[in-house]
Amino acid sequence: MKNKGLILSVGVVLMILVGSVFAFELGKRNTGSAQTEEMQTVGILQYVSHPSLDDIRQGVEDGLARSGYKEGENIEIEFQNAQGDQSKLATMSQQLIDGSPDILVGIATPAVQSLANETSDISIMLGAIADPVGNGLVDSMEEPGGNMTGVSNQVPIDQQLELAKKLLPEAKQMGILYSSSEDNAKPQVAEAEKEAKEQNFTTEKYAVPSSNEIQQTIQAMDNVDFIYIPNDNTMANAMSTIVNEADKKDIPIIPSVDIMVEEGGVATVGIDQHELGVKTGEMTADILDGADPAETPVYVYNEGETYVNREQIEKYDIDLPETIEEEAEFVDEE
Repeated sequence: MKNKGLILSVGVVLMILVGSVFAFELGKRNTGSAQTEEMQTVGILQYVSHPSLDDIRQGVEDGLARSGYKEGENIEIEFQNAQGDQSKLATMSQQLIDGSPDILVGIATPAVQSLANETSDISIMLGAIADPVGNGLVDSMEEPGGNMTGVSNQVPIDQQLELAKKLLPEAKQMGILYSSSEDNAKPQVAEAEKEAKEQNFTTEKYAVPSSNEIQQTIQAMDNVDFIYIPNDNTMANAMSTIVNEADKKDIPIIPSVDIMVEEGGVATVGIDQHELGVKTGEMTADILDGADPAETPVYVYNEGETYVNREQIEKYDIDLPETIEEEAEFVDEE
C-alpha cells in the first residue's frame, strides 16, 4: 500500500512538472510577434549625428519594439556612429561584422555603402537611402536581388517645387545648395533642375566640398530668390549656419526634410523622419522573422506631408494660401 501511495505521489508531481514546462513554453511563443527564443543582435551604423538621422535611428528601435523585438529582452543592439568621418566607416563596419550580428542597419548612404563593401552574407537594411539603385546597392526597388532591402527616403521634389511656386509666386531664380562629396545628393540635384523648369524657375548650382565653404557660398548668392536644399547629410548637419547666412541676405529656404524646416526652412513636402525609421525597424523585424531581403521590395513613400515654419513665413511676409494653411503641420508650434 505504501509503495502504491508513493508511486501515485511521484506521478502527480511529474504531471505538475510537465504541465508547468508546457505552459512556460506556450507563454514564450505567445509573447510579442518576434518568433525567437534566443537573443539576436542588430548592428546599426550611422553616418553622422544630426536631428534627421537621429530621429531615424530612434525610429528603428521603436519599430523593432513594436514588432516584438525589445533591446535587453530578445535583441542586443550594437551601435556605431562615424560622426561624418568617412575614414572611420570601414573600421566600424568590420567591428560590427566581427560581432556576428543577425542583421545590419545602415543609416545614410555612406554607412550602407561601407557595410556592403565588408559583407555580402549578412542581411543589410537600408535606412534613409535616396537612390539605392543608382548607388548600386540593389538590382531594383521591386526585387533587390541580394542581401539588402529597406526604406528609401527619396523625397517628392516635384511637390516641393510646386509648394515653392505657391509660396513664392514672384520667385524666378532658384539656388541649389548641396555637397559635392555626397553621392546621394547628385541625382536629386539633377531631378531638381528638371522640376524647376516645370515651375519656370531658372537654376544656379552651388556645390560645396565641405561645410566650411557654406558661409562664403551663401554670401556670394546675389541673384537668388530662394535656396533649395536636397536631402543631403552635410547640409542637414550645417543647417544652423545655412539659416543664419540666408537670413542675413533675406533669402528664404525650401529644404527637403521636415527637421530642416523646424530648424529655419520656410516649408517643404517631406517624410516624417521618425516614421521612416519606424518603417525601417519593422522591416528589420520581418527579416529577423525569416523574410528574404532579395525578394522584399524597397519601401518608397509616394506622398509627402506639408511642413511649414510659421515664423519664417511671417519673416518673409509670405501670403500662405488657405489650402496649405488647412493641411500643413506647423513645426514651430506646440
